[in-house]
Amino acid sequence: MKLSKVKKLKGVIYPPGDKSISHRVALISALSTGENLIENFLIADDTLSTLNCLKNLGVEIELSDKLRIKGKGLKGLKKPGSVLNAGNSGTTIRLLSGILAGQNFDSEITGDDSLRRRPMMRIVKPLRMMGAKIEASVDGTPPLKIFGVEKLNPIEYELEIPSAQVKSCLIFAGLYTDGKTKIIEKIPTRDHTERLLGLKTYLEDSKKIIEVDGGQKIEAKNYFVPNDISSSAFFIVAGSIIPESTLVIKNVGLNPTRTGFIDVLKRMGANIEVENLREIANELVGDVIVRSGKDIELKNLTLSGDIIPNIIDEIPILAVAGAVAHGKFEVRDAVDLRNKESDRIKAIVVNLRKMGIDVEEYEDGFAFEGVKKLKGALIETFNDHRIAMAFSIAGLIADGETIIDNPNCVTISFPGFYDVLKNLQN
Repeated sequence: MKLSKVKKLKGVIYPPGDKSISHRVALISALSTGENLIENFLIADDTLSTLNCLKNLGVEIELSDKLRIKGKGLKGLKKPGSVLNAGNSGTTIRLLSGILAGQNFDSEITGDDSLRRRPMMRIVKPLRMMGAKIEASVDGTPPLKIFGVEKLNPIEYELEIPSAQVKSCLIFAGLYTDGKTKIIEKIPTRDHTERLLGLKTYLEDSKKIIEVDGGQKIEAKNYFVPNDISSSAFFIVAGSIIPESTLVIKNVGLNPTRTGFIDVLKRMGANIEVENLREIANELVGDVIVRSGKDIELKNLTLSGDIIPNIIDEIPILAVAGAVAHGKFEVRDAVDLRNKESDRIKAIVVNLRKMGIDVEEYEDGFAFEGVKKLKGALIETFNDHRIAMAFSIAGLIADGETIIDNPNCVTISFPGFYDVLKNLQN
């Protein structure tokens, strides 16, 4: 994929359905009692991995213009006929493991080369505390072997690292107990699972408590999935750093646990507005309008502490914004970036250096001084969709030609990304 500098971007964008919500709606629908109809479900490699695993567990799924999932109830899943394959999807393997831990049959779940390097003890440890019989590899990575039990035990557990995937895994496991499981968050993370299940949440000593009652019946529903804010982030940044651009991004999910990067861009000086704000299925949805003037005058800042879990997926594209802003851009407390689809700290540092930025790398982040101009380069995606998309946007402001080494990896979350990008340039 070759990209070169553009003068401006204009247009209306309808991003794909939200990846986080799509995974969760599919899993919850599979555990419900009846037929669920899901509109705007994301059709991408990651979410298809979740659907394929559910089919392997005996769930009836029909995909046309809408997605139909016939729920099996909490105890209606069937022993899979083969090893479950989560592909590249950390969400699939971690959330589904919470469900598999409560089944009375044995199962095994694995993934691609990238997923088999990702840490799983963060779910294995609390699941074992609940009575699950679960084994990871000697390195604490997939494949995971899960052995059947009759039921799990409710626990009270404070998350050791802020992770919506760990939290959601334990919420699903909590459904397979005879009592009340309490999950405690010091730092809030995306809260789609508890919203979708209608769980009781409250604050106590400035910590968030999520309560899960075991055995609760999940009713079948009709769902609408908002458009993905993390996929929208690439265009929100593009509209902020490419001069004289105006972009309207429609029907975006604006859950407060996901909009941290918009707050960051506004603090940097970006012109971003939200219109048509409304609530759909317990989630805020709106249109995001981003405009830029003739001169880009963004100012850099330091990102660290409690905000990091809520901008973790957007740090690659925020780094691209920082590259052409004034002053020092610094990210700290983000060591978990090294455990994503790639080592994202390494991927960001390698590619920014290729584009002419002098970057200092830390174990938990990186820092650099913004420059006026980037230079085109051969970008190493490390087979990571967010690295590919972030540095594609960088290619639109760089002098010379930028080549993305593996553009097809965007199909993980946003198969139509390059088509949308092309339309905005015309």
